[in-house]
Amino acid sequence: MRRRALIAAALVAAAVVIFVVGRGTAAEPLRASVAGARYAATVVIARPTTGPITVEVGVTSGDAYTVAVSAVMTGMGHATSELSARATAPGRFVAEGELFLMSGAWEVSLRVNGAAGEETLVVNALVTD
Repeated sequence: MRRRALIAAALVAAAVVIFVVGRGTAAEPLRASVAGARYAATVVIARPTTGPITVEVGVTSGDAYTVAVSAVMTGMGHATSELSARATAPGRFVAEGELFLMSGAWEVSLRVNGAAGEETLVVNALVTD
């Protein structure tokens, strides 16, 4: 009986350690603002990780009609296809899909089209998961 209690306690302790360590290594949210000559925007990625993600873009300056999001990992020569963002409100866009192929340093490009023409804004993202 005592042996079973020790094994159960050890398993619970192991589960707690895995939970705590796993939470500590989770990807930190990305929130970055960038300004160009025609537009300014804020990009939010709640969990910058590999696999499907959601990218929220708020165009804070300039009248944007469309936004597309892509990413480049220059150190490895990787690039992703553009994700077209859908407008959710004036100046607010959401893109969904796979943006990061692997962990590491990425450049996230926001291609903004609007009344002032087209401009590409770039922010850096660190993908840790």
